[in-house]
Amino acid sequence: MRASKRTYVEVLDVTLRDGEQTPGVSFTPMEKTQIARHLLSKVRVDRVEVASARVSEGEQAGARSIIAWAEKNGKVDKVEILGFVDSGKSVDWIRDVGGVTMNLLTKGSEAHCRGQLRKTPEEHYSEACRAIDYAEKNGIAVNVYLEDWSNGMRTNFDYVYGFVLKLLNCKVERIMLPDTLGVFNPNDIRLYMQWMTSAFPGTRFDFHGHNDYGLGSACTLQAVLSGAQGVHVTVNGLGERAGNPSLCEVIPIIHDMSGFKTHVNEGQLKHISDLVQTFSGKRPAPNTPVIGRDVFTQTCGVHADGDKKGNLYFNRLLPQRFNRTRAYALGKLSGKASIDKNMESLGMELDKDVRDKVLAEVIRLGDKKKKVTPEDLPFIISDVLNSQCERRIKFKHYRISTEKGKLPSASLELDYNGKIIKSESKGDGGYDAFMKALRKALKTQGVEIPKLVGYEVQIPPGGKTDALVETTITWENKGDAPFSTIGVDSDQAEAALEATEKMLNLHLR
Repeated sequence: MRASKRTYVEVLDVTLRDGEQTPGVSFTPMEKTQIARHLLSKVRVDRVEVASARVSEGEQAGARSIIAWAEKNGKVDKVEILGFVDSGKSVDWIRDVGGVTMNLLTKGSEAHCRGQLRKTPEEHYSEACRAIDYAEKNGIAVNVYLEDWSNGMRTNFDYVYGFVLKLLNCKVERIMLPDTLGVFNPNDIRLYMQWMTSAFPGTRFDFHGHNDYGLGSACTLQAVLSGAQGVHVTVNGLGERAGNPSLCEVIPIIHDMSGFKTHVNEGQLKHISDLVQTFSGKRPAPNTPVIGRDVFTQTCGVHADGDKKGNLYFNRLLPQRFNRTRAYALGKLSGKASIDKNMESLGMELDKDVRDKVLAEVIRLGDKKKKVTPEDLPFIISDVLNSQCERRIKFKHYRISTEKGKLPSASLELDYNGKIIKSESKGDGGYDAFMKALRKALKTQGVEIPKLVGYEVQIPPGGKTDALVETTITWENKGDAPFSTIGVDSDQAEAALEATEKMLNLHLR
């Protein structure tokens, strides 16, 4: 349990255990395996906690699948499972699934020890040590959680001190210090973490935070600065109540603000965020640091102008670090530089008088709360010039049919460069049937449709069934950055087809 020279901070990702305590989140064994594989092999976290012992057959199947993969890839020592002081039952469970490391949950406050376990501190200390000894005899390494450590330090340091002294006589790899209820602020962390590292020099301590006051990442940084050698995180901040510190926030914070390093590959953070979002159904807010949809988008025209004149509104969180790109939003706050930046990304140039008219139209649309994307610009320019945007494809007629008990079907008639093409198909949904018919029609003309990678429908808050629908579809050509097109209509299908027709004309141009 001796601490090594502090250059790197260890990262334990607990998404598959603590993160699964998020209301409404339950990963299948296959999903757990995919997440664990990506965290260890691509993101390169140091360790993953993947299950709680003795919970369910599904938990057992997930742990067994992850460990089977880890054994083949030399990473089994990086896979950890939560265990309990339960007369060796957790150790047996972990051994049976092939695990080699148990994170033993013990009580880090006297209140929890007496109130929940109904045991004296001496009884709990002894039972925990027997559990550790049994694990050692069965070839299982042990880290120890001191649950509710934060309140334990505030109310009875002697209890915590006495427990750690006992643990030092056992074979324990790390002692893990949870702020279980998220009650500490960074000043508390500095005080109590320094007490721990001073009282037990050379001991390896992890900090396990919670985000109840929105201070999870700040407290994690302070724990590192105050001597913690490891930190615990979840992808997208999943976890009980307000969640745990977010992997995607904590890593750049450590790299930029602590003087320490981690082994984590920042370029994979957005990918793992998207993967966990897909499996969990929990979408990060658009302004979530690093991985949010909007965090590398400048909205104010003054900021776009400053960037144009010397990157005056950049900080160290450059989008390229995370395999992302900077964007400049279009709306009522846009300026000339915003238009120029977006035209540059489209490979287009405008005369000054045309640009000014386009800017005025963008601002007018922004005042109406209409979302404007860079892909809308060619259509806005066309309107400004009182000419028709080149439309090589027009949907002349279409029909989408849905009937209970039958596969949805679609038929369409489109004008491609003046040639009328008809097609029809069935699909898993109305839009899927339409897209299959469209692909069939365009295949005859040698046109391949970009891949659909995102589909979002919005109506105004409180909107009724006849409210305008805004459908945003994100597309991707192989090797190119994703782009979005928007359709607006009171009919959701019409809005989606408007966005699709825009995409095709942009793609062909």
